[in-house]
Amino acid sequence: MDSKNKTVVRSMDILNLYIEHAQLTFQEIIDLSGLPKTTVYRMLMSLEEMGFLEKGIDSKYRLGLIFLHFGHLVASRLDIRQIALPIMQELHNEVDEAINLIVKQDNEAMYIEKIDINQKVRLYTAIGRRSPLYAGACSRVILSFLPNLEIDKYIESVELKPFAMGTITDKEYLYKTIRQAQKDGYTISHSELENHTSAIAAPIFDHKGEVIAGISIAGIEANYQNENVPSFAEKVKRAAEQISERLGYIKS
Repeated sequence: MDSKNKTVVRSMDILNLYIEHAQLTFQEIIDLSGLPKTTVYRMLMSLEEMGFLEKGIDSKYRLGLIFLHFGHLVASRLDIRQIALPIMQELHNEVDEAINLIVKQDNEAMYIEKIDINQKVRLYTAIGRRSPLYAGACSRVILSFLPNLEIDKYIESVELKPFAMGTITDKEYLYKTIRQAQKDGYTISHSELENHTSAIAAPIFDHKGEVIAGISIAGIEANYQNENVPSFAEKVKRAAEQISERLGYIKS
């Protein structure tokens, strides 16, 4: 067996460890593979450089996102909350407003993560809380980026019930806000789920280009006026793009 074939075989020996392990330290790879330390080090450097493995801040190696193009092995292990949390924390520190992460659950949206440590006023949002897709920026941003046939089917079948003084209850106006969101890349809401609160949200896409979640900046309505709106919008869109990229989304 020539040296090139040996390199391929040894690389596969390391990659095959991830069939049963989601993450491994350098020493664990040495122990499980039975390869010399110097060989493992050299293989890891090459695999990381090519994108087959990635090293986390915890010094553990995981399969790289390149595998999303070859199957669902990595996709099945991606936890959107785990991926989003550090990005949400960074955004929270930057704007000092509540940051919410929401996912689609059938015809509703559910809050699965939030950060509001620096915010003095606590909002209605809570992990596990559900809201209709038409109400609130974070819910409606998911609705806005669904396929058009799904949007039409949803709006035709849903009854628009008010939750607060700004809840959208007119279907034509709902369509208008959706078209605007598709143009701008974000949604904004004022007093839709709770009076005197506002939110600005952006969509999160998976490796197939499908919207699966939304992230929002939220707080008291007075903070979401004038120059704050474009500033918050750009920041939340950037955070959503970072999460989407971590999920394997490639922007066309």
